[in-house]
Amino acid sequence: MRTRWMSRLAACAVLLIAPVTMGAIQPLEKFDQHILDAHNRERLALGLRPLIWNSALAESAQQWADYLASTGRFEHAPENGPYAEGENLWAGTKGYYTVDAMVNAWTREKRYFKQGVFPRNSTTGNVEDVGHYTQMVWRATSQVGCAEASSAQEDILVCRYSEAGNYIGERPF
Repeated sequence: MRTRWMSRLAACAVLLIAPVTMGAIQPLEKFDQHILDAHNRERLALGLRPLIWNSALAESAQQWADYLASTGRFEHAPENGPYAEGENLWAGTKGYYTVDAMVNAWTREKRYFKQGVFPRNSTTGNVEDVGHYTQMVWRATSQVGCAEASSAQEDILVCRYSEAGNYIGERPF
């Protein structure tokens, strides 16, 4: 019995190690991991499944962050029809904020959150006070990808989400 258990354990170890050694799984960069961890801490506290990092969403976020930094604008990207992505934006003084502080600005919105259907889930009556937070914890969202760009004065963070959240008439979780 012990031999069978040990051989199964060894087989599982080979299966777990093989993708890493063959290059199938790439470790996330420190920036990516900090953002993913910040999102998942909040989701796990609510009993929601953790998000996974999506590099295609991160590339899309990088293009928009670069656009915002180069134009000085601060606005959401146009929706992409049937392939809509959720989006959170943040901007602040260049070089002053850590990645964790950027994402925590969205997390702090939970102080105004109340259970209910979107957009009637803000204690202030303003969906803008909870919209970043609800996107972070939207139950149907399973993937995130984020990027940062800088203008002369600001750092800009863009996070993209799949499936998008904040649908009118639905509950976040």
